[in-house]
Amino acid sequence: MPDLKLSHSPLIPETEERRALRESVAALAGKYGRAYFQEAAARGGFPDELYRDLGHAGFLGVNMPEEWGGGGGGLADLAVVIEECAAQGCPMQMIVISSITASIIARHGSEVLKERWLEGICSGEKKVVFAITEPDAGTNTHNISTTATPSPGGGWTLTGQKYWTSGVDEADAVMVVARDAEPGPDGKRTLSLFLIPTDAPGFSYTVIDSALRAPERQFVTFYDDVPVAADSIVGDQGRGLQQVFAGLNPERVAAAAIASGIALYALQRGALYANQRTVWSQPIGAHQGLSHPLAKAYIDVQQARLMNFRAAELYDTGQDAACAEAANIAKLAAADACLLSLDQAMQTHGGNGLSNEYGLSDLWFTARMLKTAPVSREMVLNYVAQHSLGLPKSY
Repeated sequence: MPDLKLSHSPLIPETEERRALRESVAALAGKYGRAYFQEAAARGGFPDELYRDLGHAGFLGVNMPEEWGGGGGGLADLAVVIEECAAQGCPMQMIVISSITASIIARHGSEVLKERWLEGICSGEKKVVFAITEPDAGTNTHNISTTATPSPGGGWTLTGQKYWTSGVDEADAVMVVARDAEPGPDGKRTLSLFLIPTDAPGFSYTVIDSALRAPERQFVTFYDDVPVAADSIVGDQGRGLQQVFAGLNPERVAAAAIASGIALYALQRGALYANQRTVWSQPIGAHQGLSHPLAKAYIDVQQARLMNFRAAELYDTGQDAACAEAANIAKLAAADACLLSLDQAMQTHGGNGLSNEYGLSDLWFTARMLKTAPVSREMVLNYVAQHSLGLPKSY
């Protein structure tokens, strides 16, 4: 397929180094391509070869400190990696997940935890996933019931369960948000963050039968008196919610990047098909009924990308408050643009759009998921209404 290089747009301001990064990631992910990624998802496995090569090339930890095996770059660099992998037909959700856990460890983890996990995350040899959602709590993190009880000899014991934990079967550890068993000085039971190896006694999981066709499967995870060592707490006890926020802006930027990458992939496939498919002696792309919707989807995704790279720039320069607004807006806009682009690319293909052979239809539920996770569009709108428009809090 001729590469239209829709992601290599002059509309997106990039340094020479970042353009070189994009070219390198495109070449590596493109070497594997959509068919390879589809096969991994179909067999319920993980694209280990691609992930390993991304790690060895330094792409997985491009935004992490050099002292821990990273590239010393910023969130904008990681967004390029995520976006370009997806634009080559390989949307790597595990990198999005790592954007949360690695960012939190780098900002709040002890030297022990940094040494234990960051270098492996950067190389791709270790994976740490994130567990926060519970069946009875949803987006209300204050209502979670998974509990951390202090152990007599030090450390804690975790009891409870989490829902929609992605990729835990491929992970070496899971970062768990748990409620402290004992109330703090104000009488409230605060939250703390813990890193639990996936081979810890009492930890188990079961797969959720979902419509997603992705290598990263979804799980319910169970914590039946799981022992947690004293050095496995992330940051300060009782400040878990504040520490989680260190991963939320990177998470939204990463989610917007994978959504934009899927959109770019879909538009490339749609534009190619519209140029090649001939009906009544001319390419179907000559008809405005097809060309205009594709053009509108392209406009939407480029607008989302501009906001997303602005959000990454704000994060990288320490402007967290401004980044939060931009990252939320980018995530909503990119998710909408992703679904619109994929839908129109499938429509352009006609009946072929429903065939997995053309590499589009099995992306549908991943694209749809991005409107709901990792943060729902309703919670994004709540944030913008409250923080951007000064409206009363609605929840």
